[in-house]
Amino acid sequence: MHIQEELSQRHVLSLTVSNEAGILARIAGLFTARGYNIDSLTVADITDDHAISRITIVTSGPPKVIDQIIAQLDRLVPVHKVTDLTDAGPFVERELALVKVAGTGEDRIEALRLADVFRAKVVDTTIESFVFEITGTTEKVDNFVALMRQIGLVEVGRTGVVGLLRGKEAN
Repeated sequence: MHIQEELSQRHVLSLTVSNEAGILARIAGLFTARGYNIDSLTVADITDDHAISRITIVTSGPPKVIDQIIAQLDRLVPVHKVTDLTDAGPFVERELALVKVAGTGEDRIEALRLADVFRAKVVDTTIESFVFEITGTTEKVDNFVALMRQIGLVEVGRTGVVGLLRGKEAN
């Protein structure tokens, strides 16, 4: 008898939900109760009347688990729509991070050089430190942080992933 392990795949889920108290807790509770992990979570109001919010969740799992997560999210009453951006077609995803780096002399010059290569902006500076703003894919942000760690990384603040399908149609 062979036990077959299913490969875990990263998925970006986009949900539109009624903007009501407790919805985020209900969604997080759904993941927690079933032992699913949330790698990234962002929430933003998306309508002028503040009635609808978009929640973007990054999670990983084999196809059966992802299908189960989507089905369970779809059953929650204030959830209007769940889209698995990973499977729905080409999509754009971005993450923003603020990265604080301390250093002097050559380290300072190298931090600025790397920031230029990664198109990170200096949003604050002192004689001994920088705060960079970087926007891009999670991989790009991870790579920038890893390089800054070698120079003098102090701390990082990240927004989490947001994503939208490409093209003229809404998610």
